[in-house]
This record gives sequence, C-alpha cells and structure tokens, in this order.
Amino acid sequence: MPYYYGYGYGYYSQEYFWFLGAILLCMLFSGIASYKVKSSFEKYDKVRTRTGTTGSTAVRRLFQANGVYGISIGKVAGQLSDHYHPKKAVVNLSESTHDSCSVAAVAVAAHEVGHVMQKQERYWFYNLRTALVPVVNVGTFLAIPLVLLGILMETVIQVSDPDLGFKVAMIGVVLYGGSMVFALVTLPVELDASRRAKRMLVQEGILYEDELPGASKVLSAAAMTYLASLVTSMVYFLRFLFYVLQLFGRSRD
Repeated sequence: MPYYYGYGYGYYSQEYFWFLGAILLCMLFSGIASYKVKSSFEKYDKVRTRTGTTGSTAVRRLFQANGVYGISIGKVAGQLSDHYHPKKAVVNLSESTHDSCSVAAVAVAAHEVGHVMQKQERYWFYNLRTALVPVVNVGTFLAIPLVLLGILMETVIQVSDPDLGFKVAMIGVVLYGGSMVFALVTLPVELDASRRAKRMLVQEGILYEDELPGASKVLSAAAMTYLASLVTSMVYFLRFLFYVLQLFGRSRD
C-alpha cells in the first residue's frame, strides 16, 4: 500500500514525492547539460581554426567532398539554432555559426552535414526517427482522451468485456510513451552525426588533429542535452503509467 501524507486538504502519496524528486534531478541534469553546451561553445568559439574555414564554407566543402547536391545553406537568427530541414533541403546555420571560423562553429556545421549524410545513406536510426514524428504527434494528441475514455467505460458504460476500459486506457499509455521512444531513438542519431562530423573535419583538412579535441568537447556537450531529454521523458512516462495503473487498481495486481 502506498503511504499518504496529509497537508491541509490535500494528500500526497509516497510515489508522488519520488516523482517530484526525480523531476528535480532531471531539471538539474538538463540545466547542467545546457550550461555545458553554452560554456563549451563560447570557449571554442574564441579559438580560430588554423585553416580559417567558416561554418558555411565547411558545409560547402563537405558537400562537395561527399557528392551531396541539391541542398542549400541558409542563415537563421540566434545561437546554436542550427538544424537540417530535409523536406526543404536546407541546412540552416545560426548567426553564431554561419560566418564564424572558430573550432566550435565548424564542429556544429559539420554535425548538421552528418545528418545530411545519414539521410543520403539511409541510416536506420535516422529513418526510424523520421517515421516516428507523425506517430508521436498523433499519439501525444490521443493519449489523454483514450485514458479518459477508458475510465468512462470502466465506471459508467456497461460492456461485455470488463477489462475493455483498462485496455483502452493502456493504449493511451502506449501512445504517450511514443515521446520517450522518440527521445531514445534521437540519442544514437545525434551521436552518429557527431561521429561523422569529427571524421569528416579531419579527412577534409578543415581541422587539424590537435584541434579535434575542442570540437569533440562541443559535440559531446550537445549530446548531453539529448540524454537529459531521454531521462526526463522516461520519468514522465513511468509516472503516467503508474498513475493510470493506480486509477484502475492494477498497481498491486
């Protein structure tokens, strides 16, 4: 049996405090990850590449070296807002990356080229993440309504299958878990893009070997943010699952 603590008119279960503690730890982890990304980028944004290559030039050189055509290079506002938009066939580089010839800038730019190469080479995890996008969008929209429908069927509507309401609610839970699966698949996609970036930067002579550790630190810091997102998604999913099981009295079955 869960323990409950009373405060005025409210009651909080022991599991609630576990969830609250987990979320606070996730927030701390996310904060540390964000700080690491910002501090690493700012540090190596002050280190000029010895080749003098800018972020946009690095992308062009890597495209040419890898036989990539039909992808344009855009410039967007902000810092670290770089992204590859496959449907529009454009690699958008942020203001802090596009015209900068720093180690940090070319590392971030090459990372986006890594995503382009994933699409070109039909990298399995990249294709899976792309396929999950519409599923996650629909699942997030339907999850709560299905749980509510399951509760309604369990308490109000008489059906031949007494477990039908619970089954409908669990479909909602599974759909809610789509965001966690998406975060799980995203992690290897981002790690692989960074691995490709570091290899290409050295192979094409954009960075020297002794400049690579700085680029690695920038990309590793960025990977931490995706790990933090995955951990947070897992905590929310487990909390949602446990809450639904409690509603249907199945948590101790």
